[in-house]
Amino acid sequence: MRRTKRIGDDRCGYVFIAPYYIFFVMFVLFPILVNIGLSFTDFNLKSISFVGVENYVTMISDSLFWISVKNTLIYVVFTVFFTMVLGLLLALALRSAALWGTKFFRGIIYMPYVTSMVAMSMVWLWMYDPTHGVINVLTEMLGISAQQWLYDEKLALGAVIVMGIWKGIGYYMTLFLAGLNNIPAYLYEAAKIDGANAIQCFKHITLPMLKPVTFFIMITGVISAFNVFEQVNVMTSGGPMNSTTTIVHQIYTRAFTEYKMGYGAAEAVFLLLIVFVFTILNFKYGNQGQDLDI
Repeated sequence: MRRTKRIGDDRCGYVFIAPYYIFFVMFVLFPILVNIGLSFTDFNLKSISFVGVENYVTMISDSLFWISVKNTLIYVVFTVFFTMVLGLLLALALRSAALWGTKFFRGIIYMPYVTSMVAMSMVWLWMYDPTHGVINVLTEMLGISAQQWLYDEKLALGAVIVMGIWKGIGYYMTLFLAGLNNIPAYLYEAAKIDGANAIQCFKHITLPMLKPVTFFIMITGVISAFNVFEQVNVMTSGGPMNSTTTIVHQIYTRAFTEYKMGYGAAEAVFLLLIVFVFTILNFKYGNQGQDLDI
């Protein structure tokens, strides 16, 4: 009787989780497999033919693709690093909810993250305007000449990076706040009794206890940064002189502008492998620090 009831419970459980797996197979796994298959073809929406690894050979020798890889890596490194640092500093500054105004500032800082990337890109496009943009107005007030922020190949990628940092800093701050609030208060009390100052407490208590959160933020942040596209497409369209084109922007250009679907699929497989590696790292090391003795 118990065995029959257990089987019935198992079936009921499978029914409840079935929608997720159906969605995953139809809209995640199946498209990935189709994309991998297309990467071995010459597909232009009108005809399709099998070409083997020709798309991958072309990709390896494509200088523009490697420019996009370099730009993406630069974007990932600077965006993730500075967003993490600034997010942690803001979390430390706004840690105490008892202080006046902290909840208000938390909401204001977090707001850009939940706002549409396209909308925020349009705002920053206006801010970077070389004639009437707010940023040039401010720099001129400081005695610095106006710059062609999005039209100078030496400045454009940096301008996009600044926008990316501003967009994501609220999310990082929120995660760090959650991590800080989970650190037992008695650790700081014991350290102060032993004569530790604020810097020593931060170095020997705060940072070690934030290792799981920090690693999670870093991995998810890197994966998200590798998929940068909307702000590039809206603000610069990959220019000037391909100085801001990224991997996803190249995939979009090849597949939906030049209609080289097979080649675009090959570039997408390259990006998939990068994301897969960081996902594996997250599964393998994502729980580090959870076994700290407290």
